[in-house]
Amino acid sequence: MIEIVSAAACIACDVCIKVCPTDVFDRGSDGVPVIARQSDCQTCFMCEAYCPTDALYVAPVSAPVAPDSPHADEEAVTRTGLLGGYRAMIGWGRGRTAGALLDQNPLLGATPPLAEPRLPVPAQLTDEAWNHPG
Repeated sequence: MIEIVSAAACIACDVCIKVCPTDVFDRGSDGVPVIARQSDCQTCFMCEAYCPTDALYVAPVSAPVAPDSPHADEEAVTRTGLLGGYRAMIGWGRGRTAGALLDQNPLLGATPPLAEPRLPVPAQLTDEAWNHPG
């Protein structure tokens, strides 16, 4: 859930406001987004991923943290490298290696041939359980 918008790091670009699918933010009087509807946050990390200055922190929990939680403390989150940490993890931002390039799955040398689909006529519907003995 969104916990921190760093006024010190924010450039008031409104990207987080635009990408939020549940309209969590309002634009503050100083241009810095305000978390206006925190309970609507889906913890999708879109705002943090798209923030060009790593000014946001989304805690990986689905409910607001307590006010005394380190996840609500901007200084603690900054000190531990978590402010904008999701964006860094996926490799978004200048000078970072894209997450897809760090993927450890084996690469296919070629696309395997796909069999032509030859599907039978759809099955007949029945009122009985199909996978349990009678």
